[in-house]
Amino acid sequence: MASCAICPRTADEGQHACPLHAAEMREWLAELPAQARLLEQFVAPGSRPPASRTGGTGRAHSPVPVDLRVLVLLGPGRYDPTGADDDGVAPIRAVLGAWAGHITYHYPAATRDAHGAARTMPCEQAWPAKGETITGWCVWLLGYLPFALTLPLVADLHAQLGDLIHRIRDLTHAVPHRHHKVAGCPKCQAFDLAAVDGQEGITCFACGHHLTDAEYDQHAAASLRTYREAADGAAA
Repeated sequence: MASCAICPRTADEGQHACPLHAAEMREWLAELPAQARLLEQFVAPGSRPPASRTGGTGRAHSPVPVDLRVLVLLGPGRYDPTGADDDGVAPIRAVLGAWAGHITYHYPAATRDAHGAARTMPCEQAWPAKGETITGWCVWLLGYLPFALTLPLVADLHAQLGDLIHRIRDLTHAVPHRHHKVAGCPKCQAFDLAAVDGQEGITCFACGHHLTDAEYDQHAAASLRTYREAADGAAA
């Protein structure tokens, strides 16, 4: 077993993040497209400035219609995940795309040169199937997260995704609610299993263990049977 690069917990063999922080990154990447759509609702055309008594506009410029932080988050830009110092205003798409490119550089690709000799070298570019959009990059990063978990850089990825999602939540005030489940976690036995709005499956927020809805239903039914059998045995 390996140590988590983010906290004192234990990571699975060959990984640098524990299941809890791996689950957090999956949740943030799944949440980001919806949060971006909420931010888009804040962008409205500027209203016409009021006319002056002399027939002029009364102002040299229209008032700024939205929080500039929203425009920056939704706009284009560049980002360096290895030396990030964005003062909290890096564009969402730039952050996600830069991280996809950074992970791609570590992903080995088998090629052959002009003479037919086999070579292994980093991939040149990330190609999101759904386009270079916020949704496209989130889907790409979710797909390659298992590989990213094997790299020490996953600690920086976790920190920067966390900063990004919390910055956006501060603007949208939309925080997904957790709906706690009755059954305990089948892995660590803590009673901290919960479903999160907009997310698939059930996650333990004590250890990060993840269950599909069907797996949880089976686990909850088995736990209930065990409880009833123990209660019947005590009453006999």
